Amino acid sequence: MLTLQQVYKSYGSHAVLRGVDLTVLQGEALFIIGPSGGGKSTLLRCINFLERPEAGSVTFLNQKLCQHYRSHFEIAPEKQLRQARARMPMVFQQFNLFSHQTTLENVMEALLTVKKLHKDQAVILARHALDRVQMLQKQNNYPHQLSGGQKQRVAIARALAMEPPVILFDEPTSALDPELVSGVQSIIRDLSAQGLTLLTVTHDQAFVQSTAHKVCFYADGHIVESGPPEQIYNTPRTERVRQFVHSVSARHH
Repeated sequence: MLTLQQVYKSYGSHAVLRGVDLTVLQGEALFIIGPSGGGKSTLLRCINFLERPEAGSVTFLNQKLCQHYRSHFEIAPEKQLRQARARMPMVFQQFNLFSHQTTLENVMEALLTVKKLHKDQAVILARHALDRVQMLQKQNNYPHQLSGGQKQRVAIARALAMEPPVILFDEPTSALDPELVSGVQSIIRDLSAQGLTLLTVTHDQAFVQSTAHKVCFYADGHIVESGPPEQIYNTPRTERVRQFVHSVSARHH
């Protein structure tokens, strides 16, 4: 469904992505873990072109969004990128809801502006998405009337309403109070069980172990090791991953 080959991204002289290779299969819950500040969020943002890669290729649903030719690097036209972005919406750490819009209006927004749906149709899809995250009863509330966990559910509903084949999650629970985390995680787990493809960056190792089909350990600008959670957490093949797993398990005991 989604393939990255040798993707690079720098900010000035600081190389963040240094040749990332990644494949996401349809229906897979793939989690990216690794040390803080290593560029995991940048990687997500390069996948849906909120940030632009500088080299390599990104292929999504058999469409090349960027690719390297022998002498030059080419990114697809903006219209094609927008269409792709609508099919892989991102759920952010800080929710990014419009404060002046109700819950329902927030979920409808992209349906009206990006998909150009008729309002009646947008209302139906938005309500269905809110129902899937148990937030239909709050459809007329504004963001300031919601808890952090409720805001994140609305953000997930907004992504779901687009009926995408994949959703990108950037630290979806790190801004939440601890008692609200499990509710949001169970919704993400349910979406995975329903066959939705998920690509998630998180620091919550227990969440990864309970939900992931595949885990990619990302550090120093590339994927160091990938495999099922049992491999990464119990029998890692590289010393770098072994050290990381040891340090996070020591922190939680």
